[in-house]
Amino acid sequence: MTSWQILSCLFLVLGSVQIGTASFYDGVEELDNNLILSSVQEAKKLVDAAYKRTRDVLKERLRSRTLSPSDVMTYFKQPVATSRTFIRSADYIETSLQLLTEKVRSIYSRPFNISDLLTVNQIDMLHKVSGYAFLHLPKTCPASRYRTFTGECNNRRFPNFGVSRRPYTRLLPARYEDGRELPQGWTENRPINGFTLPLARAVSNQIIQFPEREQTLDRQRSLMFMQWGQWIDHDLDLAPETPSRSSFLKGIDCDHSCARELPCFPLRIPPNDPRIRNRSDCIPLFRSSPAFQQGSIVREQMNILTSYIDASQVYGSDNDLARRLRDNTNQLGLMDINRNFNDNGRPYLPFSTNGKEEDFCLQTNKTSGLPCFLAGDGRVSEQPGLTAFHTLFVREHNRIATTLRRMNPRWSGEVLFQEARKIVGALTQKINYKDWLPLLLGSSMSRTVPAYCGYNESVNPGASNVFSLVFRMGHTMIQPFIYRLVDGYRTSPSLPPVPLHLTFFNTWRVVREGGIDPLLRGLMANQAKLNRQNQILVDELREHLFELFKRIGLDLGAINMQRGREHGLPEELAQVLRNRPLAEKFMSLYGTPQNIDIWMGAVAEPLLSNARVGELLACLIGNQFRRSRDGDRFYYEKSSEFTAAQRNAINRVTMSRIICDNTRITQVPQNVFVANTFPRDFVNCTQIRPFDLSPWRRRKSGSEVEDAED
Repeated sequence: MTSWQILSCLFLVLGSVQIGTASFYDGVEELDNNLILSSVQEAKKLVDAAYKRTRDVLKERLRSRTLSPSDVMTYFKQPVATSRTFIRSADYIETSLQLLTEKVRSIYSRPFNISDLLTVNQIDMLHKVSGYAFLHLPKTCPASRYRTFTGECNNRRFPNFGVSRRPYTRLLPARYEDGRELPQGWTENRPINGFTLPLARAVSNQIIQFPEREQTLDRQRSLMFMQWGQWIDHDLDLAPETPSRSSFLKGIDCDHSCARELPCFPLRIPPNDPRIRNRSDCIPLFRSSPAFQQGSIVREQMNILTSYIDASQVYGSDNDLARRLRDNTNQLGLMDINRNFNDNGRPYLPFSTNGKEEDFCLQTNKTSGLPCFLAGDGRVSEQPGLTAFHTLFVREHNRIATTLRRMNPRWSGEVLFQEARKIVGALTQKINYKDWLPLLLGSSMSRTVPAYCGYNESVNPGASNVFSLVFRMGHTMIQPFIYRLVDGYRTSPSLPPVPLHLTFFNTWRVVREGGIDPLLRGLMANQAKLNRQNQILVDELREHLFELFKRIGLDLGAINMQRGREHGLPEELAQVLRNRPLAEKFMSLYGTPQNIDIWMGAVAEPLLSNARVGELLACLIGNQFRRSRDGDRFYYEKSSEFTAAQRNAINRVTMSRIICDNTRITQVPQNVFVANTFPRDFVNCTQIRPFDLSPWRRRKSGSEVEDAED
């Protein structure tokens, strides 16, 4: 690691225009308050109309099956419930600023930045009139022994630390073309650090692309290792796209136009593209929903999940969704389950709709009549392996709650639910930090995520913007197929491997084709793809992403790069590639190392010893997981959260045990995250230590309500 890298890592961790008379900005005077108010009212009408227009168009496309891949991206990245209210208010602010900019530009031709024309009081007024400020009022924290679903009051001194529906944390200042919100590369041919940024698709074609038949499998990591990475990412962050599919000011359809009009940020097609011959076409991309810090109009992005590892993908990061996910028909502390179908006697997740036409899962197989599943994270039905994990942990919650009720028959339904939720969250933390993360970070683990020393209220656990991009390194571990195996870990003609792009939103493949057991066997008994500098991303993700839904398949690698530019991430990257031909490719494309897209540079680094990441990724990922742990008042190793006996019981649980307890699978590896060969590396479930819940029998865990034993 170079000294520059070490220093960098240290920095990372640590109408008509009315004119007033109060101030001047290079000849343009301060804007009048009435102009700002009228612009906000106009913006509200434009945003509301765009939201409605988008919803109507999406419904029609679903009915007529004229879908595009970008429609799919929209579907599972759509904000719901309270999150939608937050994003609508942020869109009001952003559109108001665009309107003000257009009005000033109509009378003033010289370059200016709208943020320099607004006073602090006017920015505050803009936040209030849009309704945005009232969604972020100071929180009073009542006494509670359990987490809130939103993450509020985890930190009693700083109640908004790690809370859902807040801007991502910045480790370095945002870098935009205009200093406020335009992504670098937005203006065609505008030089950055003396060079024009290459098209993201061109970088994908020249560096990421490789023949899939040449992929190298990872001899030491299983597909289960890859799947846990996606699972834990969905616990920490999600930047939803703004709900509108058309530009607010001009009404341009972002799905079919290649114009760059907010919120559209399409990817242009380079010359001689191997797949897309029409250079006037583009790959649609929509900007992430805006968010703002108090007193600022610099565009940030919103994380609608909690930044704690709290199993929020099981329970939700929103109070309304959390209520929907519970079984409200009894007082047994259970999560809701599917009332129409079961998995050989074991429950599936509930459906998110009642068979309505507005459902993507229905579109993948109309004859199945099976909608998407409902879970704590909206991406639950994105692909079958993820669905299997969601199903597994809901079953584990209900199994634990049922056992707790048998041991403590006087506990209320609320106590049963919260205690089971607390245990599931602790299991998620244990598996992540003790079993999975050391295999990811390898030799850097002790340096980047040192041993736990206790809760620190001064640590902000908020998911960093850069983490949300670089943790997509997991895409490099994905194989091009979904594998299903029957008893004895055998292949079956009835459950052949399926190309990945044919499995998105395939609820029916889970329910109609054997349930989650074959999927979990496939994850345990197959190896992950190994990320190599000349084998970064399979074409199932680079050429065929969401191809099932017509028009143009998306390129996940190019999207990752474009998203980094859209989020205003600083692109400085010092690296030691130890690969001269690759370094020459980078220089021919970017001109300077300072312009290399952070996701691209990060996944191209050589892997550290016993790790599946390079130096930069180890620094950024380790930083996030350390903060999410040390800034969590409810982290399971904190001495007051569980008794010593309870902690010991939690520490003995493995992913293998959870699979044994919640499926009909009877043979598993001791460690599901390493590469295992059947039958050599598999044991009977009777040889896997059971989860001992006896320490919870009629004892107060430190989280139990005072009268639970009365």
